[in-house]
Amino acid sequence: MSSSVTVCAAVFGGAAAAFVPCPAHRLAVPRGTRPRSTCADCTAAVATWVRAGAPCRCARPPVWTVTTGVLVTGLLGATIGPAPRLLVLLPAALLGLLLAVIDFRCLRLPDPLVALLAAGTALPLGAGALLAGEPARVGRAALAALISGVFYLIIALLPGAGLGAGDVKLATVLGFVLGFLGWPALALGLLTPHLINGPIAVALLLTRRAARRTALPLGPALLAGALLGILLS
Repeated sequence: MSSSVTVCAAVFGGAAAAFVPCPAHRLAVPRGTRPRSTCADCTAAVATWVRAGAPCRCARPPVWTVTTGVLVTGLLGATIGPAPRLLVLLPAALLGLLLAVIDFRCLRLPDPLVALLAAGTALPLGAGALLAGEPARVGRAALAALISGVFYLIIALLPGAGLGAGDVKLATVLGFVLGFLGWPALALGLLTPHLINGPIAVALLLTRRAARRTALPLGPALLAGALLGILLS
């Protein structure tokens, strides 16, 4: 049963991830800027939001995006199995992939997408726990979200931290999901992003590809840490 769930989850992830490049291309713009309607390189029109494959002819096929989607959703299917929360986490993983791509490109996590991730995870997980007679689990998740949000807010307020409000909001949402699974998952989710971005920052400094004040996207590391916390919980 678990193998069929893994295969179905991976197929879903790969197919859905093929649609990520187009909205990512349109939304990867500076804050306060309207979504892109033309290609940044060839000025070809990019008017649709729903399209499989590259957003225009000059863009590369979404091989790595599809590969990541297959890997992430396959791991979730193999780890969680045929549990109801898998139906919540699979679309959340694809939304997380979209956020990661946008953050890589323009160092921004759009508020509507973070809000959609919050609604798509906290509401069904919380409602399911309440229906199952586990209100304490919802309370723990809410407390974990608060802890995660305050933790990253304090870091963001430090001079030269390079964290934005989007990082704090995303950390709060992911804190709820991880807290729903348990305190060890939350601890792992809070620690892992810094273990990922720290060595990357050092490597970029040593190779002179970045300066001390160069901002790095934290969203992908936050999402990777949350994924690890989910898989090991």
